Amino acid sequence: MEKEVIVVGAGLAGSEAAYQLAKRGIKVKLYEMKSKQKTPAHSKDYYSELVCSNSLGSDSLENASGLMKEELRILGSMLIEVADRNRVPAGQALAVDRDGFSEEITKILKNMENIEIIEEEFTEIPNDKIVIIASGPLTSDKLFAKISEITGEESLYFYDAAAPIVTFESINMNIAYFQSRYGKGDGEYINCPMNKEEYYNFYNELIKAERAELKNFEKEKLFDACMPIEKIAMSGEKTMTFGPLKPKGLINPKTDKMDYAVVQLRQDDKEGKLYNIVGFQTNLKFGEQKRVFSMIPSLENAEFVRYGVMHRNTFINSTKLLDKTLKLKNKDNIYFAGQITGGEGYVTAIATGMYTAINVANRLNGEKEFILEDISEIGAIVNYITEEKKKFQPMGANFGIIRSLDENIRDKKEKYRRLSERAIEYLKKSIKGV
Repeated sequence: MEKEVIVVGAGLAGSEAAYQLAKRGIKVKLYEMKSKQKTPAHSKDYYSELVCSNSLGSDSLENASGLMKEELRILGSMLIEVADRNRVPAGQALAVDRDGFSEEITKILKNMENIEIIEEEFTEIPNDKIVIIASGPLTSDKLFAKISEITGEESLYFYDAAAPIVTFESINMNIAYFQSRYGKGDGEYINCPMNKEEYYNFYNELIKAERAELKNFEKEKLFDACMPIEKIAMSGEKTMTFGPLKPKGLINPKTDKMDYAVVQLRQDDKEGKLYNIVGFQTNLKFGEQKRVFSMIPSLENAEFVRYGVMHRNTFINSTKLLDKTLKLKNKDNIYFAGQITGGEGYVTAIATGMYTAINVANRLNGEKEFILEDISEIGAIVNYITEEKKKFQPMGANFGIIRSLDENIRDKKEKYRRLSERAIEYLKKSIKGV
């Protein structure tokens, strides 16, 4: 088979896949339509645009996302390397300057030998070339129609939401303060405190605020990790204080007390000019966001550079359709990677992009399949999205899907540390010659 691969989509998965293939001497035609046709969630022409949070999650090995990032570093992930270079303060999390991150990835891919970038919509799937479909959860209607035709499956979907971003200079720091929860990190988060009266005034306006309408023929399906703040509020008047607005682990230095509720803001760019409102994914109309979120103490004069948005994410029924290399069972030349597989989250998208690329490269180079067992976090997520089940919903990195230890360890931190150590040791043995 010709050593040329079509990669569809220059998001996180597609960018990683294209890079890994090209690095292994395989010619890549990378299709990306953003410069001519953007999805509802995208605004920039850069590749690997982070449309929701600028955080790639925890970097701690006591966290499954942290373990997956470490596994990707061991495998030589270009995107994680770029993320590390574009890191911004976020405690134990790996958060990045989103423009710097995407701009650097774009520059690398555009200047890389073996990669030809085609800036147009991909709509026809050839039978004589290997194709990696990494078109993301916002795959175009035409392409998804083709995928449905080939697989005989209707699309699955859920709704995802992104949080607003405000300027630092518009935050009232006479009220807000810098601090990381439980003293972890160097106090990188801005905390907006609320007393009980302020909280309930905010809560009452939030639950009655006007939301943007979804199409009337679509049943609303919300992914738990990106639940809109108004939906959280509607589930109970104190629910937010146990979620995005929880005060635990924070002591207000202006009062030396724990506040009734706290809204946290995380740095969104390297210069510290922009901050996103943590956990405030929303489907409120833009005017309502300005009105209601400005009720948060210290955000009364906030300048919103981006309002929260909500969009439909589409994924295939991977557990029925894909084998352990993320190749279609009924179509030998088509592979999938990224969130379209139902592997949820930024880091999982990168991981599936790399995993698929390694398998395609091995196939073209006459080498054996690269299959990771669920001892590693990457192996666990691939196992989750390819093991047939009655009800399939998107899943991100977590220790619940990784193979259990042989011994029962009650201390959670120790258990997770041991799982991570085992995973890293297993992965290093598995990649000899990869």
